[in-house]
Amino acid sequence: MCGSSSIRSDLRSAQSDRRKMSVYDSTGAQKNTHKKKTLSQNALFGMGNPLLDISAVVDKDFLDKYGLKPNDQILAEEKHKALFDEIAKKSKVEYHAGGSTQNSVKIAQWMIQEPHKVATFFGCIGTDHFGEILKQKAAEAHVDAHYYEQSQEPTGTCAACITGDNRSLVANLAAANCYNKEKHLDVDSNWGLVEKARVYYIAGFFLTVSPESILKVAKHASDNNKIFGLNLSAPFISQFFKEPLMKVMPYVDIIFGNETEAATFAKEQGFETEDITEIARRVQLLPKVNKNRQRIVVFTQGSEDTVATVGDKVKRFPVLDIDQNDIVDTNGAGDAFVGGFLSELVQEKPLEECIRAGHYAANVIIRRVGCTFPEKPDFC
Repeated sequence: MCGSSSIRSDLRSAQSDRRKMSVYDSTGAQKNTHKKKTLSQNALFGMGNPLLDISAVVDKDFLDKYGLKPNDQILAEEKHKALFDEIAKKSKVEYHAGGSTQNSVKIAQWMIQEPHKVATFFGCIGTDHFGEILKQKAAEAHVDAHYYEQSQEPTGTCAACITGDNRSLVANLAAANCYNKEKHLDVDSNWGLVEKARVYYIAGFFLTVSPESILKVAKHASDNNKIFGLNLSAPFISQFFKEPLMKVMPYVDIIFGNETEAATFAKEQGFETEDITEIARRVQLLPKVNKNRQRIVVFTQGSEDTVATVGDKVKRFPVLDIDQNDIVDTNGAGDAFVGGFLSELVQEKPLEECIRAGHYAANVIIRRVGCTFPEKPDFC
């Protein structure tokens, strides 16, 4: 893919049009897009629902006790409350900093490697043991996490109950739902970190928690000609949180989603088409405040080509080949793709490179259990 002459030709010809420059530069100035950008700390900002992922091998009796299916994803109910403490007491428990946006910025930081703390993350946790573990795991991932800590709700968790090749996921959002704009985002020291960033990314899930926080960050990015990215995240966001989503959309420079999310968004917006290329084109043309940046639309399709707008065209980018036997867990693939994409975007690389990095990161993550990765990437 990276050697495609047609893509290279399109990217070269785009240099004559401001809207078709690299993802980052909208000024029309010539620059060397292959030179590695010197990165500063806090250049990438993410905000979302932090969850502590707790993984452990369990048996069928454990699943039956809590009414779980071997391979499923559910939100925790009252009957699952004791599950999280019980799974934490299992042998060989693994903890990871999780949640969609946090996964993406964590992977972006992993792809970048150094300097540390290029990625900043805001979200809400509890003042409890799991919260302390989450802070420790974020630090180990070299993400500059600044959590809003409160005592009303416990830290959000996601239990991964492993039986053989299956994972039953039980998510308890808890504290993640308690983010407070006035008590955290608006605090001068925290807002200063927002102002330091050049690229912003928030998953659509956060629209259910603090849409006013998203709007404040999105407007800042737009007013200062920075890049703001949003993910459609899940079909229910387009269906049941349409109003806050469409309030943010005019400030969105890059919109991410998968084929199912794209189709649902199109249906809710009355596009009257199921063609993903046409959906991408229509999403790009939705009203936008910052006219200096043409909106970029990126839709992944699992093992099928990724669809993205390049200038006024819609292009297809093939994903990396993988033997089906090497696929262990596809749950984190979307978060990983965005993380890889952001790692190049914050270095001012062209769209082709951002997508190539996204495909690479997703390819690494689906070979492993959970949203985990080796010590260092071999992306070049």
